[in-house]
Amino acid sequence: MRVLILGGTAEARSLAAALVSEGHDVTSSLAGRVSRPRLPVGRVRIGGFGGSAGLARYLAEHRVERLVDATHPFATTMTRHAVEAAAATGVPALRLARPGWSGHPDVGAWHWVDGYAAARVAAERLGSRPLLTTGRQTLDHFRPWADRFVLVRLVEPLEEPAPTSWTILRDRGPFSVEAEVTLMREHAVDVLLTKDSGGAYTSAKLDAARELGVPVVVVRRPALPSGLREVADVAAVADWLR
Repeated sequence: MRVLILGGTAEARSLAAALVSEGHDVTSSLAGRVSRPRLPVGRVRIGGFGGSAGLARYLAEHRVERLVDATHPFATTMTRHAVEAAAATGVPALRLARPGWSGHPDVGAWHWVDGYAAARVAAERLGSRPLLTTGRQTLDHFRPWADRFVLVRLVEPLEEPAPTSWTILRDRGPFSVEAEVTLMREHAVDVLLTKDSGGAYTSAKLDAARELGVPVVVVRRPALPSGLREVADVAAVADWLR
C-alpha cells in the first residue's frame, strides 16, 4: 500500500522500517521543528502541509491509500488536521501513540492536571525550584516565573531568550535514573513538571523524583478527536494494513 506516516517520533521511525520491510510504499512527513532529526527509512518530506486542506490535497495528489498519525501524543493540531483530511478524502486513518505513564507504580501519588497553566499553579503549591520538562513550545505558560529559579531541559534551542533566572539544559534522552538523581540534587530541585509523553526515553526522571521525595506534576494527554482509532504498537498498524 501507499502509506503516509505523520512522524517525528521513535514510534514513527520503527513503523516506517517495519512497513518498508513488508514492501509498502512509505513516505514519512516531519514537521521540520527539529534541526537535526533522526530520519526514518523510506521517503521523507519535511515541512507543513498548510492545514487540513493542504494535507487533503497531498493525500489526493499522491494517491495515498492509508494515513498513520504517529506524531507526538501532544501534537494536537496535526492530529486534528489528519482526521479532517482523512474525512475529506476518504483515506482510512489510524493513530499510533506510545502508551502513557498511567501504569507507573507512582501514578497515584502524582498531581495530574489539565493544561500548562494548571501545572504552573500546582507546582507553585508544591515547591520553589522546579525542573520543567514540558517542551520548548510550552514555555510561554511559565513566563510568570521570570523572577525565580527554573531548571528547563530542552532538545532544541530557544527561539527567544529565557529569563536570566532560568537555567537551560539542552539534552536528549534516554536518561538514567542515576543521572537524573544527580541532576536534581545538583540544582536542589524540589518539584518536577512534565507531561504524559510516555515511553522509556524520559521516564527515569519519574523514578528519580520518587527516590528523592520530589513531588511530580503531570499534564494529562489531550483527548483524541472523535472517530479516530488509536493503537499502541507497530504490529497493530501492520495488522490494520493487512
